[in-house]
Amino acid sequence: MEKQLIINNSRVYFSGEKNILEVIRKHNIELPTFCYHSELSAYGSCRLCMVEVDGRGILPACSTPPENGMRIKTNNEEIREMRKIIVELLLANHDKDCTTCRKSETCQLQSLSRKLGVDTIRFKNVAKKEEKDLSTHALVRDPGKCVLCGDCVRFCEEIQSIGAIDFANRGPNSQVCPSFAKELDDSECVYCGQCARVCPTGAITPKSEVSYVWKALSDPKKKVVVAIAPAVRAAIGESFGIVGENGTESAGKIATALRSMGFDKVFDISFAADMTIVEEANEFVERLGNDKHMPQFTSCCPAWVKFVEQYYPDMIKNLSSCRSPQGMFGSIAKKIMPQALETPKEDLVVVAIMPCTAKKFEARRPELSKDGIQDIDYVLTTQEFARMIEESGLRFADLNPSAFDMPMGFKTGGGVIFGNSGGVTEAVLRNVIQAKDGIDETEEFSFVRGEDGVREAKVNVGGKELKIAIVYGLKNARKIVRDIKADKSRYDFVEVMACPGGCIGGAGQPVYKDISIRKARTKVLYENDKTLELHKPQDNPYVQKMYEQFLGKPGSREAHELLHSKHSNKKRLQEGPLTIYTPKNEKKLNINVCFGTSCMLKGSQKLLKQILDFVETKDFKDNVGIDASFCFEKCSKGPVVRIGEQTLEKCSIEAAELAIMEEIKKIQK
Repeated sequence: MEKQLIINNSRVYFSGEKNILEVIRKHNIELPTFCYHSELSAYGSCRLCMVEVDGRGILPACSTPPENGMRIKTNNEEIREMRKIIVELLLANHDKDCTTCRKSETCQLQSLSRKLGVDTIRFKNVAKKEEKDLSTHALVRDPGKCVLCGDCVRFCEEIQSIGAIDFANRGPNSQVCPSFAKELDDSECVYCGQCARVCPTGAITPKSEVSYVWKALSDPKKKVVVAIAPAVRAAIGESFGIVGENGTESAGKIATALRSMGFDKVFDISFAADMTIVEEANEFVERLGNDKHMPQFTSCCPAWVKFVEQYYPDMIKNLSSCRSPQGMFGSIAKKIMPQALETPKEDLVVVAIMPCTAKKFEARRPELSKDGIQDIDYVLTTQEFARMIEESGLRFADLNPSAFDMPMGFKTGGGVIFGNSGGVTEAVLRNVIQAKDGIDETEEFSFVRGEDGVREAKVNVGGKELKIAIVYGLKNARKIVRDIKADKSRYDFVEVMACPGGCIGGAGQPVYKDISIRKARTKVLYENDKTLELHKPQDNPYVQKMYEQFLGKPGSREAHELLHSKHSNKKRLQEGPLTIYTPKNEKKLNINVCFGTSCMLKGSQKLLKQILDFVETKDFKDNVGIDASFCFEKCSKGPVVRIGEQTLEKCSIEAAELAIMEEIKKIQK
């Protein structure tokens, strides 16, 4: 029998929805929320989605499961007044610098204030001006605009398994921040920026480089070249109302807009994606031949690369040494464009327009520079590019399309689909199948496509069955890596993207909530692939010419110099211990809790809190100094704690308490 409930006097049928909020929204009623995302667990902190359920009173819709026969009211006088009070309280404790806020157009607090008719704030303004965290090249954290919804915390933990930020303190002092209130750059953030995507206000935003690009464009000495990533063409139209069920491909309009702004050359990162596949497939074939360092991990997602470097440094050898398409484009541009544009290398400015905030971090990796000159000077997100179009006064929807410049404007379908989860794998297969089997085909390897965060596939190449994994979301990646290390799973090739859906879901894209928007972007890239003349990256004639003129052959010494990179162990923070307690008395006991990555994963953060509680309960603070240290080099035996002269491996709170009591007795003698 089909289940039903009554919403505002209308009969509604439901099946499979996990809460009544989903049922209500399915029937075209948009309940307001701050803290609810279908991708995340229900949190229920904002209370904006409260509804009245007959016989049960006012309940949060996001955490109440639907039941047969429920009678629900979503909008009466009491509920409306509650929602207005909640928003007013948030505004009273909010930095209302709205006119210059980067999130102004998509700010949920502004939107709800307007929808709920909040025209006055009846509460005293208690907002404190707080310093912005500008420590990273990728993100800006503005604590004064945080509404404590927890969306960023949950995404970082539940989808990425990083936990770089969390709640701290209590009551009016509550805040969201990295551990010990450090700056974001001192945390284990991988700069994926998904915290910024789900943040409903301007508390976390991509760090803008627009002003630097305008300055370069205005400098008559500079020659400025630019390239756009595949995913940008599938999303930029959303910023200008060009949307549809199937999305909109806007590459031609993008090229016209960039030339109007004054860029000297307009290229396509998809060209470099073709080169990436040529190099990565060559590397994969070599690894298959000698069965060394398998499986091969893709290396085009900088957030994933940093994740491996800091959590699984023993697996760095499995990462492809190939640079990302952005990295390859930058090195090639800095090599060939000074001569082509008749300008000194130091006066050439290379700009990349990307869907991703982690690309800003990647551009400043020391490996992606030569003689002190960065290969990529500036990285703009799709959001920043949209802002530049608006600042230029261009009517984007009305622009006539134009072509990219050659040689780095020509691409194949294999380079374009890079923007989708599974696209790198499919492009590699298009290359490897031909290399190993000698079959010249343009088959779509649709079995690697899909929406699931973990997908597996098997394919026969050269008489050998290859097992492949396609993953997005770093929590999924962590499980895959653990299974590989434990020999529970065996793969030959593993593609990982940090962002849901791949680059098309990047944090630099126009903000979206409905997953159907992401699906439409995905479809755009696959449809674009179909309309192109060539589909296999190795068939790109301009890539072939690049090898003839500058690189020799795939995997050559010249290719390695320009198109490959090295990765390094970043498993611990690069500074000394963080002091938690400083003892007042001369006779003191020093306690050090290891906060290296392995110990963190084994519970050292929880253990530190338990030790702090024990020391405070026993009133030992005056005699105890407590530090969080990096690292005791006992990664397999964590959590590790040093109490006085004792080093406790696989330490429990019981063992720590006993050791503290023993050492305190020695001090007090």
